[in-house]
Amino acid sequence: MIIALAGTAVYLEWGTAIPKNGGEKNYLEYVYRRPKFLTTGLYTGYVILLGWASGNSVVFGEYILHAANVEVDRWNQRGIGLACITSAFLIHGLALKWGLRLQNLLGSIKLIIILIIILCGFIALGGHVKLPEDQKPHNFRNAFEGTTGSAYGVVTALYNVIWSYIGYSNANYALSETKNPVRTLKIAAPAGIITISILYMLVNIAYFAAVPKQEILEGGRLVAASLFRNVMGGTAERALSVFVALSAYGNVLSVIFSQGRLVQELGREGILPFSRFFASNKPLNAPLAGLFEHWLICVITMLAPPPGDAYNFILNLISYPLAVINVFVAGGLAYLYLNRKEWNWNPPISASLPVVIFFMLSNVYLVIAPFVPPEEGQNVYESLPYYLHCVVGIAIIVAGGLYWVVWAKILPKIGKYELVRETVVDEIDGWERNVFFKRPLGETITSANRSTPEPEVAK
Repeated sequence: MIIALAGTAVYLEWGTAIPKNGGEKNYLEYVYRRPKFLTTGLYTGYVILLGWASGNSVVFGEYILHAANVEVDRWNQRGIGLACITSAFLIHGLALKWGLRLQNLLGSIKLIIILIIILCGFIALGGHVKLPEDQKPHNFRNAFEGTTGSAYGVVTALYNVIWSYIGYSNANYALSETKNPVRTLKIAAPAGIITISILYMLVNIAYFAAVPKQEILEGGRLVAASLFRNVMGGTAERALSVFVALSAYGNVLSVIFSQGRLVQELGREGILPFSRFFASNKPLNAPLAGLFEHWLICVITMLAPPPGDAYNFILNLISYPLAVINVFVAGGLAYLYLNRKEWNWNPPISASLPVVIFFMLSNVYLVIAPFVPPEEGQNVYESLPYYLHCVVGIAIIVAGGLYWVVWAKILPKIGKYELVRETVVDEIDGWERNVFFKRPLGETITSANRSTPEPEVAK
């Protein structure tokens, strides 16, 4: 929670300083300008090659099977997960308005489920648990008995916890579409993170009150189902498992839409190959190409890991590159603090240097600690090397670097042009965006409505 609060402060300062669509892409490009466009290439690999929506697609399959009282195996879970991500892609791609309505409805269901879990916790604290007396949980006494604090175990736990808070930066992706973005962020970001932190703490108290320790350790992602069974019985367990699955589906809808929009934005900026294809809203005024790209990566991500490792691998694979990105986001902000006059850095909100340093060092730990070999029995995977998500995560970022070499170095040299990034105002939506143009060598910019100003920092 403390790391999430620090992250909120860091992204709040960046968002109020540069209130534009794009999130960390804008912040990294603002600070890290050499080599030219390298940051853009690295970030492109990060966006294009990570299957953000795949994790909750797997959870959806797991809870649907649990509700149907069907044993989970490798293919039925992934088959339902594949149906989940495919339906989300088709809904947003073919019926965008209905997709957004469904997304908002399921978001409300998620909040209701959290409140039901908290209510069950209070019922359990009152002693009303449907378990024999000798099996009732006593988790508030010696809760961590028998555990060890190894670096690998701690970082694995942090990945899982931070995954729950990961939305603190989401608003920064759509600030151009937000009315009065600076004022909105000032109010909404702290209120959101504080509210969700309180709710999550109450949810954890509920789990401790209603589910025995061994059941928590063995239940994996089905702890919520165990809570419902222990408090309200088997029928309620299966019924509420459906609602947990719907909550996961709402997250899939939200994530695939936002990632599809990010891919579309990279197409509109001229960064991707076949940029017109990815930038298009045709045929139904939706980012169908961007949605398809993210759907394809999610399908590959879900099908690749062996049985039992799919969810943990997906979560860790997404969390690791994000930690790398956050190191540079926080490091860039610390650099601006130390060179405030030179950069004229004076945004409406300041996270403060100690908070920025804490967030940066926390993410440095999340980047380095997974390489420390786990103790016996602590490997989060059943059949994969403990460090695999780190290697694949680094490979994704390196792939972005290789794309930069081709896109920004080799092709311009072969085609005898240079890449020029210009700020333009979209005639349709009125938003400012950076767009890359190919300018033949020796030719100067003549268009009156194109310019290359440095990003302005809001005061």
